[in-house]
Amino acid sequence: MTENNRDGKRSARERMQQERERERARAKRKRAALVGGSIVAVLVVAAVIGVVVANSKSGSSGGPVAAPPGATGKNDLAIPVGAANAPSTLTVYEDFRCPACDAFEKTYRTTVHQLMDSGRLRGEYHLVRLIDGNLGGTGSLNAGNAAACAQAEGRFRAYHDVLYDNQPNEEDDKFADKSYLIQLAGKVPGLKTPAFTSCVDKGTYNAWVNRSNADFNSAGYGSTPTILLNGKNIYNNQSNPLTPDKLKAMVAAADKGKPLGSVSPSPASAPQPGAASPTRTGAVSRSTGATTGAGTAGTRSGAVTGAGPGTGTGERPGAGERPGTGAGPGTGAADGAGGGPGTGPDAGGAGTAGPARAAGGAAREGTGAGGAAVPPSGAGTG
Repeated sequence: MTENNRDGKRSARERMQQERERERARAKRKRAALVGGSIVAVLVVAAVIGVVVANSKSGSSGGPVAAPPGATGKNDLAIPVGAANAPSTLTVYEDFRCPACDAFEKTYRTTVHQLMDSGRLRGEYHLVRLIDGNLGGTGSLNAGNAAACAQAEGRFRAYHDVLYDNQPNEEDDKFADKSYLIQLAGKVPGLKTPAFTSCVDKGTYNAWVNRSNADFNSAGYGSTPTILLNGKNIYNNQSNPLTPDKLKAMVAAADKGKPLGSVSPSPASAPQPGAASPTRTGAVSRSTGATTGAGTAGTRSGAVTGAGPGTGTGERPGAGERPGTGAGPGTGAADGAGGGPGTGPDAGGAGTAGPARAAGGAAREGTGAGGAAVPPSGAGTG
């Protein structure tokens, strides 16, 4: 073999060796890049998870969070409704985006309100954001904060009911829109104030809602609504499902022999669909001059008081100062059973008006003669 051949083979081996070294170096750099990229990806995922957890469980530990006025229970995470000394307590874990919570509210609202308003039951509401976690978004959080803002204004129950009456589809995160939550406050008399608006816009109680959500998760309930009566879960028994009548019976049994709670009127309650306006006993109608007794009153069109005695349709005549003229027929089901003349600056002499009952629909003329009609300016008592 010639020297040139040996040199050529040696050069080829060296070139191959150099190429292998370069290949190993490239592979090493590639592995390093892959490892580095993986580490970065893990860190990014961890950061995202951390943000999500912080968002959903903020306030679950550590320092105190701002709770709405009147909040009660462990860590002040419950909003109370009803008499504080009621013999039974209904604990409700709910999410304003949750359709099953809406179904509970629509089915049991009237019953629960009756039990609360009679002093038999006290409610404790825990606001959670289960749907935010399942479907994403912030509607549960923002609605929960807005409800807490309503509690700060003394109107939680009414606004709570308005939110459910206007609940969007589960997948529509409409409650994330704070302006919409503020708009709904207009349905509750006296709620849409600068203080409420600022509270909703700033998310004043967001951390409180998040802590309530963390408390719900740690309790292991797992679904909303979760309904407890005196600490016992009463809503998830599929073999013996709850009904409004069963709830009444359970409360009655639990309250047996115990004094009822002291009930304060709920301020600015939202009117229920189809609900009748309360009747004011003995009130004088300024538009018609009619005196309404206790119960459902027939209306007398144009009945006014005058300067002398006039006649009424009750058991005794009313006393006036001047005779007046009835403007037209009154509508009423039967004669009102007047217990005596009404009192007040326009009704005449002393006495109380008895109940006016509508019973047959026969029209009667107002009576009296002469004199000018004087619009009433006061209210009689009944």
